[in-house]
This record gives sequence, structure tokens and C-alpha cells, in this order.
Amino acid sequence: MLEAKNPADAVPVNVTLDGKKVLDDFTHSFRKGTVTAIMGTSGCGKTTLLNILMGLVKPDSGKVVPDKGYRKAAVFQENRLCENLSASANIRLVTGKRISDKEIQQALCEVRLDGCADKPAKELSGGMKRRVALLRALLSEYDVLFLDEPFKGLDSETKTAVMEYTKRCIKDRTVILVTHDADECESLADETIHLNAI
Repeated sequence: MLEAKNPADAVPVNVTLDGKKVLDDFTHSFRKGTVTAIMGTSGCGKTTLLNILMGLVKPDSGKVVPDKGYRKAAVFQENRLCENLSASANIRLVTGKRISDKEIQQALCEVRLDGCADKPAKELSGGMKRRVALLRALLSEYDVLFLDEPFKGLDSETKTAVMEYTKRCIKDRTVILVTHDADECESLADETIHLNAI
């Protein structure tokens, strides 16, 4: 799971976007069963690195080892919900019948979305949509979970509750979290990578 069996096999990743160097000889072994946070200022390459790890962006040089063969789930910067589907139907897109209606209802309550199961996504606020997108990822079947600023747009009290639920869900799972929030790192991460703008 993005963990090099032999560190000597690591091939540094380099990326240039719009003529600007974003990642310069980046190497890291993401350990299975741990949460790794990626921090840094805007424009330092956090989301680009996440997209490379997910196989959505190809680096100019270097590679991810292994770069395929594992199940991925993600929360992107955009919520990417089906606006005409209900909150529960959006979650069902990844769970199928593996999870019961009662379990989905309980998960929605855990993130303070009581009574929102049957509401179309288009009728939800930005913060509500964010929580549905997060639940959809957390309740899916994955080997590696990628989270890009998953708690953005949440008020302090709601964020605390959602982070606590997330922490329980990702225990002993392999997670890569992009954030600019030191509190999120302290609460969720086993290790933190600091990226610097080049």
C-alpha cells in the first residue's frame, strides 16, 4: 500500500505545472495501517501529490511503488456528489447493499445529519454536502483512503464531532490526509509530512 518493500526501490517524484516546479525529488514510504498527514502552504503541491498517489496525475519523472492493485477511496476538494440523489443514495453508490439503511442512518447521525437521509444533495448546505462526501468515502471498501481537506466548511463544534467519528472509522487503516490545520494532524495523524513551496 504505497509502502516500498525495499527503500532502494524508491524513485524520486518530480512534477512541474505551468512552468513551475511543484515537487522536487519527493520520496516517502507511506506505512500500512497508519494515518499520514501532508501539510504546507497553498500552492506547495499537497493536492498534486495526493493526485499522483491516486494515479490521477502522472509525474514528470519518478513513480509510485506499487502504483496499482489496491482499492482507493477519496474525498476531493470538491464534494463530487450526485446533486439529484439523496444523501443516503449518494452513499449507496459505493456501499451497495453491504450496509443496511439503519447503519447509514446511524452514520448520518454521527456527523450531525439527522433527518437528511432522504434530502437531495442539491438541497443541502455546503457543510452538509462535505459530510455526505466524507461518509461516502469512510463507508466504502478501501485499502487506502485519500482525504483532501475533508473538514473544510464545518463550524468548530460540528468539526470536532465529525473528526471524532472519522478517527474511530480510520483506526488501523491506511490514510493519507491533506490539511493545513495543525489540530487535525494532532488528532488524526501518526506522522506528518511538511511540504515547502519551491
